[in-house]
Amino acid sequence: MVAAAGIVPHGDARACRWVAVRHADDHIHLVATLARQDGPPHPRRHPPHAHHRPRLRDSLGPSADVPDGPDRAPSPGHGGEGEGEKAARRGLTESARESLQRTVREAAARATDTTDFLTRLRDAGLRVREHHDENGALDGYAVALPGDRGSRPVWFSGRTLAYDLSLPRIRERFHPTVAPADLARAHTRIREAATLLARAGRTEGAGDVAALGDLLVVAAATAPTVVRDQIRAAAAAFEQASRTPGTRTLHGTARAHFKASAQALEHAPQTARGGGAPAVLNLLIALVEAVEAATAWHRAQHHHAQTRAAAQAAALLREAATLTGAPPPDRPSRASRSVPRTVRGVPAAGVRPRPVTGPHSQPGSRPGRSS
Repeated sequence: MVAAAGIVPHGDARACRWVAVRHADDHIHLVATLARQDGPPHPRRHPPHAHHRPRLRDSLGPSADVPDGPDRAPSPGHGGEGEGEKAARRGLTESARESLQRTVREAAARATDTTDFLTRLRDAGLRVREHHDENGALDGYAVALPGDRGSRPVWFSGRTLAYDLSLPRIRERFHPTVAPADLARAHTRIREAATLLARAGRTEGAGDVAALGDLLVVAAATAPTVVRDQIRAAAAAFEQASRTPGTRTLHGTARAHFKASAQALEHAPQTARGGGAPAVLNLLIALVEAVEAATAWHRAQHHHAQTRAAAQAAALLREAATLTGAPPPDRPSRASRSVPRTVRGVPAAGVRPRPVTGPHSQPGSRPGRSS
């Protein structure tokens, strides 16, 4: 841990002295001097930067299953006014940081390369500042909301917004355009991907769950209004499950299917994208199957935090299915039928929501009470 934080590089016997105290079952406290044994002072490091270094928690045993931490929370600003208070004073429902996190994450989920990613950020109305190394190669970016703090925008680097939103981590998720990105096949592709994910090994599954996280983000952005909030909440819950401890290779056998489905959802015409309540229900059931496969994969790898996050996302997707007001599909898939009814009392993927009768049974309306 201290090597990962840059305090005591491996093999450096004259490095800074430090002490670690196990304060509880789920975390420790680390304290280090800023002076080396051979005299030169240790360069100061900002504590949050050290806290969020990759692999910092790899040696913590069972509680080391949170590789990157959650998205950065709004922080206190100048003059003691926090980002949340600033947003409330302006009548906004979320802080600038939260708005940027959501917009950048959606652009990253949809992009196929770096140029596409930066273009999507600008098309979304964000200010974008690129950072280049001494050879002129792009190695980072920063974003800001237009008009924040008057004429002075507040800039956030991708790494500051969230660890998985740094440019290197976003580039790991890029996948070339898959042809054909056929909306009619999207549900089938998702179910095929769920089967592949269920069989994946530790390395292959890491890429699959990352691609599934991107698919959920796109599904939330393109979903009909009646289920959009629930799918968005499921995508947010799954964010932690999409990040795998200690893994930097994101290739997986199911990844292409998830990416093709995301591209199909994005590029389909608005009228075809919804396809009526039965099509939305089919999509949700397919997503539940995939998320439950991810839950089982994380459980097999003993990723406890990711297992809980994926299970929560599956429960939220099932709740969304009850809002479609559509009759269930005629034949649930084999993967659906094998899933137990376990999460918070919400029916599992293969359990059919009861048809809604009466005036609220039209596609896109909120369901009434079942008879």
